[in-house]
Amino acid sequence: MTWHFTEDPAAFRAAAGALLSAAPARNTGVLTLVDAAGRLGWWAEPDGRVTGVLVVAAPGEPTFGTATPEAARALASLPDFSGNGGPTVVRGETAAVEAFAEATGRPWTATFRMRLFRLGTLTPPDPAPTGRARVATAADTPLAAAWAREFVRDIGEEPGEDYTGPVTERISDGRMLLWTGDDGRPVSMACFSPVAEGQSRVHLVYTPPAARGRGYAAGVTTAATRAAGAAQVLLFTDLANPTSNALYQRLGYRPVTDHLTAAFTGR
Repeated sequence: MTWHFTEDPAAFRAAAGALLSAAPARNTGVLTLVDAAGRLGWWAEPDGRVTGVLVVAAPGEPTFGTATPEAARALASLPDFSGNGGPTVVRGETAAVEAFAEATGRPWTATFRMRLFRLGTLTPPDPAPTGRARVATAADTPLAAAWAREFVRDIGEEPGEDYTGPVTERISDGRMLLWTGDDGRPVSMACFSPVAEGQSRVHLVYTPPAARGRGYAAGVTTAATRAAGAAQVLLFTDLANPTSNALYQRLGYRPVTDHLTAAFTGR
């Protein structure tokens, strides 16, 4: 059993395609990052079956897809993934991340715990919130960038300097929706990812504090779910936020697996 690596997305898909197709939801993070990754890896069993995958989209920040604790521990034993020069952050399914972090022997802390959900049967909010959904336009970019910054702050991470680029990409692709109130002003937003392996992921769902508690997030999430146009629709929730976890389950989303972000705190 061993890890293999490549920088070629086509070679990675050729090697790991069967696994990615068989478990697209559990590998959604990997599928999202394949074409942007600097390094791609797959774990092969003695019979040649691929049972684990990972991507390294940013230096020092591997993301696991499906991977057993055994595969994660084996990765931690490799020179590029262990010791003082190893990763600063690792993400993926909780069991794999914990196994990897412990195997490095380095101090680490859990910085973010998430739960992956997959849509069962969409159940729109009843009664529906006031207002309607619309596709965001270029004129909405400054507001959406500001809201993206606040979203990152809300989930406990340190915001970057500028979110104009990521927001512009989503708006240009028609993948950002805004919920507008009766007066036409935006009160909530949600995005959805491009379809990969028949699935899309709803993300960046944000309502500013002054507009919360009125059902706008449910309205815009429902609209984004419908607009995603995928056979399977996924989303992640912050396990520390019981409100969002309950909301998405009311809309018909069902738990798949838990994920963890771990940061190494010392050498």
